[in-house]
Amino acid sequence: MKRILLACSAGMSTSMVVSKMKKAAEALEDEYYIYAIPEGAIEEELLAHHEEVVVIMLGPQVRFAKRATEKRAKPYGIPVDVMDVRLYGTADGEKLLEKALQLASQRQ
Repeated sequence: MKRILLACSAGMSTSMVVSKMKKAAEALEDEYYIYAIPEGAIEEELLAHHEEVVVIMLGPQVRFAKRATEKRAKPYGIPVDVMDVRLYGTADGEKLLEKALQLASQRQ
C-alpha cells in the first residue's frame, strides 16, 4: 500500500488534516494509507516503510526540518515538501492530497 506520510510536532495537530485527506482519497482508485507522525520519528518510519512511502509532507510548524528530512528521504527517492500554511490551517484535504499526489509522481 502506498503511504502518504505527514509529519508535525507531535503527530497530533495534523490529525484533522489526515482525516480530511482520507476523505478526499476515498474517491480515488488507488488506496493510500495517510497518517501523521512526529517529525522526530521520520527516520525510524523510513527504515521500516521506505518502500511504501511515496511522499513526506511536513506541517508548517516543522518547516525548519525540511532540509534534514530531505537528506533522510533522498536515498529512497522520496519527495519532501512543507504543507501550505493556508491549506493546512483550513484543513483543505482535497488540495493537500492533490499536492501530495503531484509530489508522489516525482518519486524516483
